Amino acid sequence: MSIDLIFIVFIILVALAFDYTNGMHDAANSIATIVSTRVLSPRHAVIWAAFFNFVAFLIFGTAVAHTIGSGLIDLKVVDAWVILAGLLGAIVWNLLTWWLGLPSSSSHALIGGYLGAAVAKAGWHVMIMKGWIRIFIFIVVAPLLGMVLGILLMIFTVWMVRRKPLPWINTWSRRMQFVSAALYSLGHGGNDAQKTMGIIASLLFASGHIKSFHIPLWVVLSAHTAIALGTLSGGWRIVKTMGQKICKLRPIDGFCAETASAASIFFSTHLGIPVSTTHVITGAITGVGTVWNVSAVKWDVTLQIVWGWVLTIPGAAIISALVWCALAFFHLA
Repeated sequence: MSIDLIFIVFIILVALAFDYTNGMHDAANSIATIVSTRVLSPRHAVIWAAFFNFVAFLIFGTAVAHTIGSGLIDLKVVDAWVILAGLLGAIVWNLLTWWLGLPSSSSHALIGGYLGAAVAKAGWHVMIMKGWIRIFIFIVVAPLLGMVLGILLMIFTVWMVRRKPLPWINTWSRRMQFVSAALYSLGHGGNDAQKTMGIIASLLFASGHIKSFHIPLWVVLSAHTAIALGTLSGGWRIVKTMGQKICKLRPIDGFCAETASAASIFFSTHLGIPVSTTHVITGAITGVGTVWNVSAVKWDVTLQIVWGWVLTIPGAAIISALVWCALAFFHLA
């Protein structure tokens, strides 16, 4: 095996390590509501979420992966060092925010890191603006859609069960949360795993290991495996923030929030747009909370989360740019 091939394999492993941290970091999003409402224990919840993270490849295509891999950065300037620097910056940002218990976006960390390394190498002209405009639009649209759907679904669901006794409502809601948590985990795996697929495919294309840009099946399977294993490791710090600090959730609230989030993510994935599943679930939880009482939502916590969103792309980009500059200083990049 040549040194170049060993290096490519190493970067692929780094990409899968990022995918693992993505699952670990975003496990909270998949299980926060179902754990906080005590429908499942944390241990059983992560197993449930990880399974649906993995099987998502059977349902979704690779449109998001194509957007990440060939729709954001001019592939003419992409090389193995750019991708390595981008991945390292994203991983550092993920671990930092995980340690702080801040539900920032792994997705935006990845695209921010990719952008920062590419710009450090060749300047701002490497950006494919059409792709970035869609992402920036959906930074706002995706969580707002989750919020609106959460409000509408909450109102509709409450109206449907208004004449039922409370024990029946709680039992029904707990059963339905199995479905809603599965749907959300499908959406999470279907959108987030594709981002790593896109990065690996761009690496293979830039290094000449594939002649035309496409997503090989082994890349699809390895990305879904990594994110599922990451989900199994859990993200308990962020579970508390998502499940209880924004607003206190009951089973019926969790069902509506997860279902609304899943619908928003499914829609975005169908359009091939990489979105933050963290943003979407936060918007949905906030929307559900406002149905009962606007003051029930702890807006100071929500504001802290929003600041995490605002800082993620530039923060990861700066870290990745510094990593690329360090590699260039030592004449590696």
